[in-house]
Amino acid sequence: MARINFSVLTILSVTLLPVLSLSFSPDSPSDRRLLVLLDDLSLKSSLSIFFNSLKSRGFDLDFKLADDPKLALQRYGQYLYDGLILFSPSIERFGGALDLAAVLDFVDSGHDLIIAADSSASDLIKSVATECGVDFDEDPSALVIDHKSYAVAGTEGDHTLIAADDFIESDVLLGKNKIEAPVLFKGIAHSLNAANALVLKVLSASPSAYSANPSSKLSSPPSLTGSSISLVSVIQARNNARIMITGSLDMFSNRFFRSSVQKAGSPKKYDKSGNEQFVTELSKWVFHERGHLKAVNLRHNKAGETDEPAMYRIKDDLDFSVEIYEWSGKSWEPYVANDVQVQFYMMSPYVLKTLSNDKKVHLFYHPIFISLLVTSLLVPMSLIICAPGFQGLYHTSFKVPDVYGVFQFKVEYNRLGYTSLLLSKQIPVRPFRHNEYERFITAAFPYYGASFTMMAGFFIFSFVYLYHK
Repeated sequence: MARINFSVLTILSVTLLPVLSLSFSPDSPSDRRLLVLLDDLSLKSSLSIFFNSLKSRGFDLDFKLADDPKLALQRYGQYLYDGLILFSPSIERFGGALDLAAVLDFVDSGHDLIIAADSSASDLIKSVATECGVDFDEDPSALVIDHKSYAVAGTEGDHTLIAADDFIESDVLLGKNKIEAPVLFKGIAHSLNAANALVLKVLSASPSAYSANPSSKLSSPPSLTGSSISLVSVIQARNNARIMITGSLDMFSNRFFRSSVQKAGSPKKYDKSGNEQFVTELSKWVFHERGHLKAVNLRHNKAGETDEPAMYRIKDDLDFSVEIYEWSGKSWEPYVANDVQVQFYMMSPYVLKTLSNDKKVHLFYHPIFISLLVTSLLVPMSLIICAPGFQGLYHTSFKVPDVYGVFQFKVEYNRLGYTSLLLSKQIPVRPFRHNEYERFITAAFPYYGASFTMMAGFFIFSFVYLYHK
């Protein structure tokens, strides 16, 4: 009996695992599961505001110690989580089946990652960051120090509590509401790998900052100085996986979230730091609640027609359209931009056109509306749906080039902070058939004249030759 129960449980677990692992879909990025690895479970309370923010946005958090012997990101070839949060800076070795290669495979599979380090950062955490294109300071005792942009406290300390406000200018990364208060940062510095073009600084140190041991005098110039120091960086991989890396775990703490802040040299004091707004908005981007695009309904047809042809003829006039939407965290909203282009491509683009956006609002009617209309009943306004979704429709028209072959409609869209789009649809282009050319070609009139002239000359020559005596 026990063996039968075990078999049933095994079958159920194998059956249900794909359901868990496929809870996130690029077409509907919601109801996501996150694995949070901690050095100490007491961090759940000291970082509770950040964790509660994630839960309120629909995320299912699974808290575990980083050295848990049962750790695993996947089972039976299916990933159990959609994102990973590493709040375990001092861990020397992950437990269970988790290691550096497993974390990198997780990201390579399109999943998201947040790494927060501090002065106790282990070689393992630094190695993960290095593989993502970020290099932490090699000096294990070094912290970010700034004697000009430090946070004013009750006593003058070693100026390692930084009040940073050099944010990247990007609404998609940090939201449309400007972050007014500085962000409190206390931790280690990192720099960006120049060979990795995918890494971006989101929060930079001031020109007066440097990385060094605050408890000892400098014996040599610090290796990291000024704005080359990144406090918070993000990466969007080519597979649209997103990564956030910072050298301050305290930046996520309740204490920093609630703390007042005043930047040295500034008379203005803020009742609350910008940490909560900054971290919340950036986490929305990391977990695809903002800046996640999808393109649907790529269509093309001859001008004046609606059906998609099997092939085009050279010099045909055609219409092209595609719909692009952005995930807002709750629903798909029309994405409006003026830099989306389409290529008509064969080895190289023969046509490159910027797509126009349809910003009109269209009215759609619920099926019940139609039935009520037919039966002459009163129609409630709730059944009339104002659908601004067609604001996401991009379209253009152009003439097929005078070259035949196998072409592609290609849409390649890459914009800072947004997931990249790559769409293509293949279509052959044929030349004119022999009976599709004009009966008389204007450019051939001289040849027509020469032919008739030759015929007339031959007739006159023959007549003269035969009848002239």
